[in-house]
Amino acid sequence: MSEIKQGDTVKVHYTGTLEDGTVFDSSEGREPLEFEIGAGKIIPGFEKAVLDLKPGDSTKIEIPSTEAYGEKRDDMMIEVEREKLPEDIKPELGLQLQLQQPNGQPMPVVISALTDSHITLDANHPLAGKDLTFDIELVAVNA
Repeated sequence: MSEIKQGDTVKVHYTGTLEDGTVFDSSEGREPLEFEIGAGKIIPGFEKAVLDLKPGDSTKIEIPSTEAYGEKRDDMMIEVEREKLPEDIKPELGLQLQLQQPNGQPMPVVISALTDSHITLDANHPLAGKDLTFDIELVAVNA
């Protein structure tokens, strides 16, 4: 079996956990995850771990936040006056909303802080700033 290289399509089964053991995602009970090596669709640390595998191999890898979803960024925190919210939205901590970016793309945000006059929206990825652990099994490689 030759080594996995840029442009190959791979299929993997995986389980992702946080430092406390909480499972945040898994392919268990689903089709394997399929992606192209080098296409930039998968976090860098995950893709790097797959490169060393052959079909049937498994690995457990710890991925620091810098090779996953990055560190939490303060510039992704948006403070908005409560009065600017649509009337039908009742703000509460953890509420997920969607903003529309200037280019028309939706941007998911979560309410992370509330005061009497303002709310803080967090546009960071929910896993930003977290180190992740993945159990990965390489199912197939298609060159």
